[in-house]
Amino acid sequence: MNEFYADLHIHIGRTQSGKPVKITGSKTLTFTNIIEHARHEKGLHMIGVIDSHSPEVIHEMEDLISAGTMIEHLNGGLMFGDLTVILGSELEIYDENCNGPIHVLCYFPTLLAMKAFSAWLAGCLKNIHLSSQRIYATGLALQKVVKELGGLFIPAHVFTPFKSLYGKGVHRSLTEVFDPELIDGIELGLSSDTSMADGLEELHRYAFLTNSDAHSLAKIAREYQVIRMEKPTFSDLQKALKREEGRGIVANYGLDPLLGKYYKTVCAECLNAVSPDSGQCQKCGKSKRVKGVAERICELTTCEQGPSWRPPYIHQVPLDFIPGLGPKILDKLLQHFGTEMAILHEVPYEALKEVIPAKIADLIMKAREGKLKLTGGGGGKYGKVAD
Repeated sequence: MNEFYADLHIHIGRTQSGKPVKITGSKTLTFTNIIEHARHEKGLHMIGVIDSHSPEVIHEMEDLISAGTMIEHLNGGLMFGDLTVILGSELEIYDENCNGPIHVLCYFPTLLAMKAFSAWLAGCLKNIHLSSQRIYATGLALQKVVKELGGLFIPAHVFTPFKSLYGKGVHRSLTEVFDPELIDGIELGLSSDTSMADGLEELHRYAFLTNSDAHSLAKIAREYQVIRMEKPTFSDLQKALKREEGRGIVANYGLDPLLGKYYKTVCAECLNAVSPDSGQCQKCGKSKRVKGVAERICELTTCEQGPSWRPPYIHQVPLDFIPGLGPKILDKLLQHFGTEMAILHEVPYEALKEVIPAKIADLIMKAREGKLKLTGGGGGKYGKVAD
């Protein structure tokens, strides 16, 4: 078995012709740019490209296959050199069982399966060309179609205050919306970690995924996982989520929840931190709040300990969170050491100091060791490194 870095939630901002897919995504976030950046600069081995249902994105993939730039693996996934691309789609559910909206992730083994899914979706969406569209079908119906096409079904960023399973305070159990037998994993989101999520006993059966939900090239791999597989294919990924045949997630690398945009409960007007039982903000006097993930999970917690098989969650500070580490210093690091994965995990301190200021090298080492001081985020504003 081998170990592979995987980020399975990367959006497409624009098609090859410049048409929008994820409207809030960067214009440079095209399919071709994503695979090149993920392989050569991030150092990932597997990525999930969300929005692969968009017809123009499908055409771009077909062109790359025709040109020999990518090939389809017999066990699922598109191969771009030593990078495997898993085809995915993020959708929004709001049905009679779901006082939503709720976002979910659907992944498919082949381009043919994705084309069939796209054709089905076209009858359930207002705009098949765009990302994260509301689907006019129930969550249960969507699960059934995904499974009929051999796909994986994963609720997305399940605790964030907006567009998630638990976040709005309406649902206390996934059984209210989905068939639990047709769920393959749970994506945590940037403001929670394993220890927090394992407070919900109903989640103990599922693998946890930590993905970037990238809306720009720079945000790719701000969260990721290390997965043990024989080869980085869809089939092996499927087995890894079920912990079958020696496959499995070895470790989750994600933001310390304090760095996430929705960790703390804050005033919706001025983003000042407020306590759960406060009637109004002491700073501006307004009473509307954005409930933080930490508070919401406390409301849902049913137990104190997760399953014994759960892999470690390693708090990661992305390079662009490091004070003073701007684009020029990042370029210098990449020129010397190859990829961000190498910089984050492997390059020795003495080697870093030869290339960048010692103060920034010190911060990178503190990030590896979990010794950075952090201030919490909330209400859509990221936390910060306080050093």
